[in-house]
Amino acid sequence: MGVGAVEPGTVAMSIGTSGVVFAPTEGPIIEPDGRLHAFCHAVPGMWHLMGVMLSAAGSLEWFRDRITPDRSFSDLDAGASSVDPGADGLMFLPYLTGERTPHPDPLARGAFVGLTVRHGVDHMARAVLEGVAFGLRDSLELVRAVAPVDEVRVSGGGSSSKLWLQIIADAFDVPLRVVGTPEAAAHGAALLAAVGGGAFSSVGEATGTAVEVGDPVLPGSDVARYGDAYDVYRSLYPALGDAFHALGEMDD
Repeated sequence: MGVGAVEPGTVAMSIGTSGVVFAPTEGPIIEPDGRLHAFCHAVPGMWHLMGVMLSAAGSLEWFRDRITPDRSFSDLDAGASSVDPGADGLMFLPYLTGERTPHPDPLARGAFVGLTVRHGVDHMARAVLEGVAFGLRDSLELVRAVAPVDEVRVSGGGSSSKLWLQIIADAFDVPLRVVGTPEAAAHGAALLAAVGGGAFSSVGEATGTAVEVGDPVLPGSDVARYGDAYDVYRSLYPALGDAFHALGEMDD
């Protein structure tokens, strides 16, 4: 509601501590392997599919707090922007608190893969931004298999990073629009109350009137490069899953 994702094709994405991809559907759609959740939408008669990654902006917060506590998020952004897409062959798996979609695995672990002596903090920061983008794409790919995706409406603290938005637009190959308030859930609740109280005649009128969106962030020249990198990303959890579980047992 808060981002105007009230009809098929307009997908909501939140980049908060966790990351959420939310796609309205006209009826219940069940993902065969249970990797997406299917729930009733707030709009009467509508449903939605939802994928969730557990450490989205939380991954960047962990990196800042534990690895570079003397740097601000804007400093990390500036450093990451100095590194080419693909972070010179460095990749980050954002499973710092386990994972939910598409790997329902509480023992999944975070990892930097591909570290060499030429990589520094700026490469690592870029890899974190890209790894979260790929984690969100995991959910989007599952949605795309069963429902239309024309535009993604973005909210949450991570939406304040122009670099991160461009990385995600390129990784998704879908236009993004940032909504006018980062607190989209509260905004949506207020709009529902306004509809219930008679201030608007319908949910569509409420979102059409009160949801502000910015100019589109369009996919750029790095779509193909991120497509290749995503293929590598998708190969890493299957390759490392058994090791993650063994490490989890050692941690008990």
